Amino acid sequence: MKIITSTSELKHLLAAYKQEQVALVPTMGCLHEGHLSLIQKAKRLADIVVVSIYVNPLQFGTNEDLGSYPQPFDEDAKLCEQEGVDFIFHPANLYPEHGIKVGLHVNDLSDSLCGTSRPGHFDGVVTVVNILLNIVQPNIAIFGAKDFQQLSIIRRMVADLHMPVEIIEADTIREADGLAKSSRNRYLNTEQRKQAAELSTCLHLMQKAAKQGLTVQQIIETGLQHLQTHKIEPDYLQIVSESTLQPVQSLETNELLRIFIAAPIGSARLIDNMPLFAAIEHEETTPCA
Repeated sequence: MKIITSTSELKHLLAAYKQEQVALVPTMGCLHEGHLSLIQKAKRLADIVVVSIYVNPLQFGTNEDLGSYPQPFDEDAKLCEQEGVDFIFHPANLYPEHGIKVGLHVNDLSDSLCGTSRPGHFDGVVTVVNILLNIVQPNIAIFGAKDFQQLSIIRRMVADLHMPVEIIEADTIREADGLAKSSRNRYLNTEQRKQAAELSTCLHLMQKAAKQGLTVQQIIETGLQHLQTHKIEPDYLQIVSESTLQPVQSLETNELLRIFIAAPIGSARLIDNMPLFAAIEHEETTPCA
């Protein structure tokens, strides 16, 4: 495994693998089992795996945790080596010295869910992902379903801009109690950690309510009541179309529907999502593979 910090060096090294299938796994580091599942999927699907580790300042708002975001690079590098990663791309900065003058802007798909409370966040995401794809020029790139809004926006970016890369979705990896793996989980103390597990429980209860034929509003009320019982005030709890990411008013639709939640737990803002009509008989199995 090689650790590369220079864009030109990485391009030079990857030029030797034009005949191989190259996969990119973009991360901000602080790797956990969720990230490792992305790497493992990349290893199954490609000959060469590049993991980028870069904390992207463009996707953090003024009052967000850029300054305190954990960056245990040595630990991350060891995990990557154990998983058989070929290259870690760890640049100090991906942007011009005096700031970026040209970036990408997301329309519509960033007007809901996390985009509402994090203006500019997804512009920063697509700008950095576009840069990484241009540098690495992979055949495939792997993204986790836990950040489903991000995944949807990146898929649309690739389609709209006719980019020659396939975006692969990887399932959410969960703790034994259902909590979605996240780098921000380490911010939680014992009580907050227990409280955070109720987010996934809330989504499961809403899946059950949907199976019982309740209306959209009744399903959402079921979830809100559970959160209130556990003293959780969500930023949002919505049932949306997977294609438009806009809330739906009725289940009478041919669109795939998904439940999204975001909530502050202690100093962490946690997100999760699940398909509305997932197979209920499998809801207790963890982790997701």
